[in-house]
Order: sequence, then C-alpha cells, then structure tokens
Amino acid sequence: TASAWFLGLLALGSIVPGCIHYFLPDGGAEVIAGLDLGDQRALVIGAFAWMGATQIPYGLAQLAVSVRYRSLVPLFLALALIERTLAAVAGWITKGAGATHHPPEHYIAVVLAPVILIFLALSLRKKA
Repeated sequence: TASAWFLGLLALGSIVPGCIHYFLPDGGAEVIAGLDLGDQRALVIGAFAWMGATQIPYGLAQLAVSVRYRSLVPLFLALALIERTLAAVAGWITKGAGATHHPPEHYIAVVLAPVILIFLALSLRKKA
C-alpha cells in the first residue's frame, strides 16, 4: 500500500539523520544545522549522538513494519505524527520561539506532519 511505502521513506528519514548525528564528528550540529556550539561543544555533540542512537533503531523498526509487519503501519504512522508534531511545536512555539536560527529539521517537521496525517488516514481506510 502507499502508506507502507511512505512509512519506508520515513524510515530512511530516521536512519540517515540518525547515522549523521551518531557518526559525524560534530553530529551535524555545525556542518548541517549551523549551530554555534560555543563552550558547550561536548554537551551538544553528546546530545546529537544520543538522538542518533534513538533514531537509528526507530528507523529500522519503521522499515521492518513497512516491509514485513504491515498491520502495524497505522500505529507507526500515528507515532511518527506525534513525533513530528511535537518537534514542530517545540521548534517553533515552545522551545524555539524567538530563535533567530532554525535547523533544517524544524522546517521538515512542519511540512511532514500534515503529509503523515494524510497517509495515516489512507492507512485506516477500509479496503473494498
């Protein structure tokens, strides 16, 4: 189904950034997000590595569901919707309000949340 394929794309969207956050020397904080790490460099890089360590297995689970355990596609799309909605709210309203710089993920979360909602709705439709 289209929703399962979309979940597979979301899986790549978790695994690839997860690998970047975990394996790049700066976790992508400077070279991709453009953050000034200042005197808290080790803390920020550690936080990015921790994020990558959660993104990689989450993405692998999404991939397994999209390929093999398709009955769980709606559940995983609902989880992805919650994740991206919370990220958008934190990035633009609660935690990032008034920020002069937003990393790419802040924009991606705003765009992806409604798209995920569409594929979630499609995944819940009864088959004829």
